[in-house]
Amino acid sequence: MAALRSFLSLALFLTSSQLLLLSGYVSPASSDRVLLEDGYTVTTMIDGHKLGVNPHSVLPMYGSSDLIVLDSVGSAFYSVSLPISEDIVIERWSGDGVPGYSDGDMASAQFNRPRSFAVDFKGNVYVADTLNHAIRKITRSGVKTIAGGYSQKTGHADGPGQNASFSSDFELSFIPESCSLLISDHGNQLVRQILLKKEDCGKNNGSPSVMGTVSIWALGLCLSGFLGLAIGIAVRPYIFPQTGRLQQPLFQCDMEPLHNQSGEASTETLLRHQKRSC
Repeated sequence: MAALRSFLSLALFLTSSQLLLLSGYVSPASSDRVLLEDGYTVTTMIDGHKLGVNPHSVLPMYGSSDLIVLDSVGSAFYSVSLPISEDIVIERWSGDGVPGYSDGDMASAQFNRPRSFAVDFKGNVYVADTLNHAIRKITRSGVKTIAGGYSQKTGHADGPGQNASFSSDFELSFIPESCSLLISDHGNQLVRQILLKKEDCGKNNGSPSVMGTVSIWALGLCLSGFLGLAIGIAVRPYIFPQTGRLQQPLFQCDMEPLHNQSGEASTETLLRHQKRSC
C-alpha cells in the first residue's frame, strides 16, 4: 500500500507539472523576464482609512493647486490642496454622499457610483455617473446633466444629449486638441465622443498658445527692423555729410617736382620737397 501511495503521489506531481507548463505558468521566483529601472520611489499621499474616504481616482484641477478626489463608493468628490503634508485637510467638493440623481447646487447634488471624471482647462469637471447612465458637468455655479440620464435606462443611442444613452460601465477622457470628451463605453464596446463648447477649452492659466508666441516673435522682429531703419536715417548725415560738392582734402601737399642741376627731377629731391610742404 505504501508503494502504491508513493506511485500515485509521483504521478499526481508529474501531471500537475505538465499542466502548469502547458498553461504557460511562470514561477514568481523567475525574475529573468523582469527589467527593473531604478530611480523611482512610491510614497503614500492620501490615506483613505484615516480620512474616511475611498479614493477611486484623482486628477489635478487646472489653474489651481488643488487635487480633485473621486470617492466612487461614497458618490462624492473631495478637494485637497497641494503640497500635501501630514496635517492634510480634505474637503467635500461636490455631492452629498448619498447615492441618487439630483442636479443643482454643488454641495447638495447627488451622484450614483460615478466611475470616472475629466477636467477641462476652465476647471469644469465632467462625471461618468455610471449607475445613472448619464454624463454630468460640475461648475462653480452648480451641477447639470449634459448627456443621457433622461430615460434612466441603459442603451447605446447617439444624438443630442437628451436622446443619448450609455451602458452602466463607461469612463471619460478630456481631449484638448479636439475640444471634446472621449467616452470609453465598455458595456457597449464603443468609443464615443462629445464635442464641448469652445469656451470650455480655453486655457485658464494665461499660457500663450503656439500661434500667439509666433505672432509675438514676428511683431518683435518687425519692430526691430523699423527701429533700425529709423536710427540709420537719423544718423546718416553725421556719417556721410553732404555739401553739394567734392570736399578738398584737409592737407594738400605740393607735389611739383624740383629739378636738379641736370634739369631732371630726382626721386630723393621730390620726397624731401614733399615732406617740407606737408
